[in-house]
Amino acid sequence: MIDLPKPFRSATLDDAPVLAELINYAGEGIPVYLWEKMAEPGQSAQDVGIQRASREEGSFSYRNAIIIDHDETAAGCLIDYAIPDEVEAIPDDMPAMFRPIQELENQVAGSWYVYVLAVRPQFRRMGMGRALLGVAEQQARAAGKQVMSIIVSDGNPGAQRLYESCGYSVLAAKPMVKDDWVNNGENWVLMTKPL
Repeated sequence: MIDLPKPFRSATLDDAPVLAELINYAGEGIPVYLWEKMAEPGQSAQDVGIQRASREEGSFSYRNAIIIDHDETAAGCLIDYAIPDEVEAIPDDMPAMFRPIQELENQVAGSWYVYVLAVRPQFRRMGMGRALLGVAEQQARAAGKQVMSIIVSDGNPGAQRLYESCGYSVLAAKPMVKDDWVNNGENWVLMTKPL
């Protein structure tokens, strides 16, 4: 992890509620869709999300998140990491909904992957997404990576424009598998940027 000057900071357990909100934005609504299925009686999807963000381990854990603050308020977050150089075969029991995403990730083995990049709606159009991408690039360089990667829905043209303006270009796309999840997109789009 690189040194994080203000307004960036490592997330804390107290950030779990906002992290649950932010990962749902980044995940195009898939997190809440899944959390609803995981919820116990009397538990909301948001409760499940907070519980998952509060974990000490796993990709989606407060321990892996970087927060950007605005006026002492968590405004956005970044979760990023290196995709292994050697990819494993996709397990047969992986839910169909996630297979296209995993297939795209497997195309960029060894890259630095932006897993979650999200800014709360009231803080958008203030340059925070761009700033968080800059932090991701610093971390990638510190890890010796030469390529950045990110996956976005083609139903999110605003995010695609941001990534393109930061030097990312489309490498591949795969059709979404929606089941009964609702999303405006038709494809997951893999974008990369050389460093």
